[in-house]
Amino acid sequence: MGWFIVKRLTSLIPILFGISLITFILLHLTPGDPAVAYLRASHIPPADETVAALRVELGLDKPLYVQYVEWLGKVVQLDLGMSYVSKKSVWDEIMLHFFPTVQLTLASCILIVVVSLPIGIMSAIYKGKLIDQFSRIIAFVSVSMPAFWFGFLLIYFLSVKLDLFPVLGRGTFAHLVLPSLTLSFAYIGTYMRLLRASVLENLNEPFVMYARARGLRERLIVSRHLLKKSLLPLVTGLGMSLGNMLSGAVIVETVFAWPGMGQLFVTSILTRDYPMIQGCLLFMGVIFVVCNLLVDLAYSFLDPRIRWEGEK
Repeated sequence: MGWFIVKRLTSLIPILFGISLITFILLHLTPGDPAVAYLRASHIPPADETVAALRVELGLDKPLYVQYVEWLGKVVQLDLGMSYVSKKSVWDEIMLHFFPTVQLTLASCILIVVVSLPIGIMSAIYKGKLIDQFSRIIAFVSVSMPAFWFGFLLIYFLSVKLDLFPVLGRGTFAHLVLPSLTLSFAYIGTYMRLLRASVLENLNEPFVMYARARGLRERLIVSRHLLKKSLLPLVTGLGMSLGNMLSGAVIVETVFAWPGMGQLFVTSILTRDYPMIQGCLLFMGVIFVVCNLLVDLAYSFLDPRIRWEGEK
């Protein structure tokens, strides 16, 4: 198991290096001068002499490879620079907005698991029955309705009409309900059908027939033998979705004014805050890589054959 983890961690090094290089290149390919953006964010007229002096101060007059090496050296020390707008550390700003996104993501993941897991299993076991037809309707609505439209519906009925939950901001548990419902609803239908297909596939496996031949009860077969193997596709999908949600659910956070990574990233683009954009892009890429690593580790626990193959 230890060698499997070391192998996965070692494989992250070139991936993280590639993410940093692509992030740096993409930002420098965008139109506009960072020095001019800095002056405008500071409400200073961008005169030619001022721009030239600032480019020297920020190191923008150096060759790109020199800028990249210097920037990468600071990134290793978690120094992502200073924001042009807030004049604060980019790392501190990202951490300040990342924890609200973590809160929203965890609440959404709990809803996804609590809803999709039992319905997906029951729709597979009772194939063609009422619960299966009901899950198809939920899945169709879930994948067809845009997140922003579902969020507006929740706001209209649960906030405007019934006055049950607050609409904007973050504070109490009630503020978390509508954003987490909106964010999780788009994934619930997908994972219900994914789990249903996985359970149906494993129902015909030899280990299920052997368990039934031994006289085990159906509930015990599902909970102890069938569920563990059927969760593998769900773990893969949830790992990718987790990275997406942790990187910032832009639409949901914008609709509900949730102060998370998505809102920070959109605001940085609108204000042309280059260090913040660069820091957010790099941080989002790292989040995706870490989530994929966690999925690999979860696979090794759910299916020991993967761990043994990696060790061989």
